[in-house]
Amino acid sequence: MKRGVKLSTALIGLCMFFILWQLLAWIVHRPIMPSPLVVLPVFFKGIWGELGIHFLASAGRVLAATALAVFTAVPVGLGLGQIKSLDRIFSPLIAIVYPIPKIVFLPVIYVLLGITDISKIFLIALIIFFQILVVVRDEAANLRPELILSVRSLGAGRRALYRYVYLPASLPAVLTALRVSVGTAIAVLFIAEQSLTTYGLGYYIVVETFQVLLYPEMYAGILAMSLLGLVLYFGIQGLSLHLNPHLHLDEG
Repeated sequence: MKRGVKLSTALIGLCMFFILWQLLAWIVHRPIMPSPLVVLPVFFKGIWGELGIHFLASAGRVLAATALAVFTAVPVGLGLGQIKSLDRIFSPLIAIVYPIPKIVFLPVIYVLLGITDISKIFLIALIIFFQILVVVRDEAANLRPELILSVRSLGAGRRALYRYVYLPASLPAVLTALRVSVGTAIAVLFIAEQSLTTYGLGYYIVVETFQVLLYPEMYAGILAMSLLGLVLYFGIQGLSLHLNPHLHLDEG
């Protein structure tokens, strides 16, 4: 089963991306589409200065939201997956809320939590929470009964079952859900940071560069946000391989 993207495949894709970008810059031949040869020096210079500060602000929000989502969704998902009565109660609510794009709740979250980093972190965590919750719940519910019975026969209680059976069995699914949700989390972060803040890549791209027609700087910000997504994706993939060393990447 394919579990991720090889580093060599990613590097080839990166080269293809920059080649296509350069061709597009030649075709458009306007300031709105600068060449990567123009943008990359701006990016490398800015990442050690103002752009780097915005990058760290965005990275901190995403990491905090991810941690919050994992530490809340995993125990709830395990509980719903193994306690059928609770799952029957909450499944209708989850079925209704899960497909709703959570970004629509941003004004409500601002009203309830204020226009702070907490509200942005909460919104991103809310999105990741439901993606992890559904995956963990289904994984825990589908555990083989004979495995659970064999562990119980050794005298394990419910706490031991969660620690030594349910959680390890659900961990690969959690990491997969995180990998899948990285792109969504970055997209929501970009929208949330466009206004009512002074730091973050979304603010840098829209307010500090696009609105004042600083196109090379704007594309440098886009590269920084893309880099953030790539770092998170490959970081989660690396953690998955570390915790599951028997899995091999065969994609590409």
